[in-house]
Amino acid sequence: MIDWFLVAVGLGGVTYLFGLCHLVTLVVVLLFVAFLRFVFAMDCDFVMKYYELFGKQPETLKGQVVWVTGASSGIGAALAVKLAKAGAKVVLSARSVEKLNDVKQQCLRTGHVKEEEVLVLPLDLVQYDQHQPAFDKILKHFGELNILVNNAGRSQRGRWEEIEVGVDKDLFDVDVFSTIALSRMACKYFLEQGRPGHFAVTSSIAGKFGVPFSASYTAAKHALHGYFEALRTEKIGQQLYITMACVGPTESNLTNVCFTEKQGESLGKERTGKMLSPERCAELFVVALANRVSEPWISLPPPLFLLFCMQYLPSLSKTLLQLIPVSYMTKLRDGRTDLANQGGK
Repeated sequence: MIDWFLVAVGLGGVTYLFGLCHLVTLVVVLLFVAFLRFVFAMDCDFVMKYYELFGKQPETLKGQVVWVTGASSGIGAALAVKLAKAGAKVVLSARSVEKLNDVKQQCLRTGHVKEEEVLVLPLDLVQYDQHQPAFDKILKHFGELNILVNNAGRSQRGRWEEIEVGVDKDLFDVDVFSTIALSRMACKYFLEQGRPGHFAVTSSIAGKFGVPFSASYTAAKHALHGYFEALRTEKIGQQLYITMACVGPTESNLTNVCFTEKQGESLGKERTGKMLSPERCAELFVVALANRVSEPWISLPPPLFLLFCMQYLPSLSKTLLQLIPVSYMTKLRDGRTDLANQGGK
């Protein structure tokens, strides 16, 4: 009698545990479905969304001097306008004086900055001897610098095995070495002043994992993360803040001037597809600056979802990536869902 009782108790326990496992599995599945629905309705990561809703507002940047490179178009131009709307003093740098003056007028039309609070400062970043004179002009005009936004850069398309080494060198000169040279100059200034300094970099989803048919560009963005993450850990406690903005496909003219496989060649094509607007990207970027967010992700899904997977499930994600057609990954890179991509171009 006792034996049968023990068996009944044991079976009851097994049944209970079996039911509990089912319940736990159901809860996990429901949470995952809710996570998917949430991610696919967002254009930034959870931390950024929190700061957008509850963090410091862009207006906390009022009065700060912000230097934006690559400010003549795209994200840089939109960012400059958003900063001006927040009341920040803005320095606009790029090669085209005409385009910079147009962006300055857009800044002034916000009604939150005066003529003398927007400085047009033409600069070709790969001309390294221009860096210090440009920085001196900022200090003479405003008396200080608070934030350096390294936004200038070019993209690249090409088959990995066909890319000429000259392309790698030219792209790294524009996207990496000139940015690091300018930032080192600003870093010395921030440290000598003994006051908070803030670096921001327009990185990419390509800075987080390997993007097909954009090897040189991907390597450049990884290099920027390496440089600035080393700076972050090296200067802990010295009031140097770093924001590495990982941006997904965004409307711009980058593909018109992007490198290809051949040195001296430009792609010269317009991008079409589902992409974030530069205005929305800039809106989130300014929130990241105001809250000193370390690594904001700014992108529409599905690239945003891919970022989550690569960050939190790296081994599994790399295995699953082997099952995804390269053509689809290439279309994700370009924000395209309607056209097949031949040869990454």
